[in-house]
Amino acid sequence: MTTLLVANRGEIALRVFRTASALGLRTVAIHTDLDAGAPHVRGADVAVRVASYLDVDDVVRAATEAGADLVHPGYGFLSERAAFARALDDAGITLVGPSADVMDAMGRKDHARAVAERAGVPVVPSYDAARPEEMTFPVLVKAAAGGGGKGMRVVRAAEEYDEALAAARREAAAGFGDDTMLVERYVERGRHVEVQVVGDTHGHVVHCFERDCSTQRRHQKVLEEAPAPTLTPAQRAEITEAGARLAREVGYVGAGTVEFLLDADTGEFFFLEMNTRLQVEHPVTEMVTGLDLVALQLRVALGEPLGLTQDDVTLAGHAIEARVYAEDSWAGFLPQAGTASLVRWPSGDGVRVDHALESGQVVSTAYDPMLGKVVAAGADREEARARLLGALDRTGVLGLTTNAGFLRALVATDAFRDATIDTAWLDRESLPEQGVEPPSADAARLAAAWVSAMLVAATSPPGPFAADGFRPGGPAAPTLVDLDRVVAVDRTAGTVDGVHLEQVSAADHVLEALVDGEPLTSVVNVQPHEVEAAVRGQRFVLTPPDPAAGDHADVADGSVTAPMPGTVVDVRVAAGDAVAAGQVLGVMEAMKMELALTAPYDGTVTAVGAAAGDQVGMGHELFVVDDGEGA
Repeated sequence: MTTLLVANRGEIALRVFRTASALGLRTVAIHTDLDAGAPHVRGADVAVRVASYLDVDDVVRAATEAGADLVHPGYGFLSERAAFARALDDAGITLVGPSADVMDAMGRKDHARAVAERAGVPVVPSYDAARPEEMTFPVLVKAAAGGGGKGMRVVRAAEEYDEALAAARREAAAGFGDDTMLVERYVERGRHVEVQVVGDTHGHVVHCFERDCSTQRRHQKVLEEAPAPTLTPAQRAEITEAGARLAREVGYVGAGTVEFLLDADTGEFFFLEMNTRLQVEHPVTEMVTGLDLVALQLRVALGEPLGLTQDDVTLAGHAIEARVYAEDSWAGFLPQAGTASLVRWPSGDGVRVDHALESGQVVSTAYDPMLGKVVAAGADREEARARLLGALDRTGVLGLTTNAGFLRALVATDAFRDATIDTAWLDRESLPEQGVEPPSADAARLAAAWVSAMLVAATSPPGPFAADGFRPGGPAAPTLVDLDRVVAVDRTAGTVDGVHLEQVSAADHVLEALVDGEPLTSVVNVQPHEVEAAVRGQRFVLTPPDPAAGDHADVADGSVTAPMPGTVVDVRVAAGDAVAAGQVLGVMEAMKMELALTAPYDGTVTAVGAAAGDQVGMGHELFVVDDGEGA
């Protein structure tokens, strides 16, 4: 076998290509029209257009036309679709993954529970979804056919059950084509611990130890690490063997992950589900075991034995991964879209970045909002955490907002440092109450003012933004810089509004400086009417105030607008309907996130600006509510 097609996009396609190319395989990318110029397309030997990454027939057609012997599905899209595995098999093409029968057995949470029970692995107590009167709340409602937090709701009271079940069913039907639901006991303080397993066609299964993915928001993983920091050696031995035992029970072939919920109060663990594919967080396992999981996947797919015994798999050090998303974490985690005008990813000792985002690239809401993964490893957890903080400090994306600043603030909390975060921690209280504070604009203003003043003094052509970055020239002189407010920069004294700033280097839009003796890295882009700066991962846009805007406050007009670009999935009211404050008027979805749109006050709906299924832009007026008093 000589040719591998990756049925995916973005950073995972590039990551698989790296190993495949190193093994001498010819690589094939697929792409939609939207992705025709994407990095993963340029990263392959051959590229083939498809109508959709979810179109089984078209992807198989692309693999056949490209002469692919192997297809790696990555994660998401078709990676756990048994129909895709069968279609490839019918075409004589080998899937780098388990068989369709194993996907059927483990891809559904209800079927997987039965396998776990046969393997002697404990499962979470469950309820009949149709009998809420028999439930002890809180409960967890989740899609039997799903994963990744989609189609999942925590329900804390009986009166909330019907609405939560309907929303979860809607998400499940849209995301997986199956709205079958499971209802289980909800563990208030649970830790998400998952075991990486790999099996070959010769009946041999090994585990590659475990990961902790407890830092989650709405069941979406935010930070992942290996090994799990709170397990005792006895718990580690027990949970990893349970994962391997379940994989043997189902006859698993390839790389997969067995997920468990560890009750932080009792120490009990329960089987949750099995992901029959490579995980987003696989880099942390690779960094602490020294294994290349994609190479193992390819070896197994070629029919070779693993070449590993359990004793060959060892742990060394610690690794932590942070997922960088296109979202505004400080504004309700709303998805973002736009052009990434400048992108700077970190590097350094123990730092790995898997990404497919570069300067000038358009980020749309058509796909998952993950832009890349910043991973750091060290001899122990604290060294890994310190390296991750430094790496996030050096991460800068301008042109659209990402969650990198939120990740940096989260990794810096005492709770993460002390490994006391459970799966519901980020959802229980507001971020400030949890100690996750939004970064101040002060440091960004210092950096933006310094660079702006430096560019004012730059007189030598070809100007400040040639390919090699900043071109400081001319004598240093005190300068007044008009940002979101006027800032005084004295380059001779080395001060910005009286704060001491010592420039270490300035090139390629990156300023390295010491601010009152403390190191500060910033990515800065000066434009005629605004300055963008990313500091400690957070993007700031500094714009002079509009003198014509006046000092008046806007009066609410009852309009309910789209807070993000996306799809309207449900409209529950019509013009003329009476509504109460907080009543759900409709629901929209973008980048795997569903958001309910509610009435701002009691009143009457006077306009409905979209129907279910409509694609709308940010700011589109969806509803207007009149309170009868002219508000």
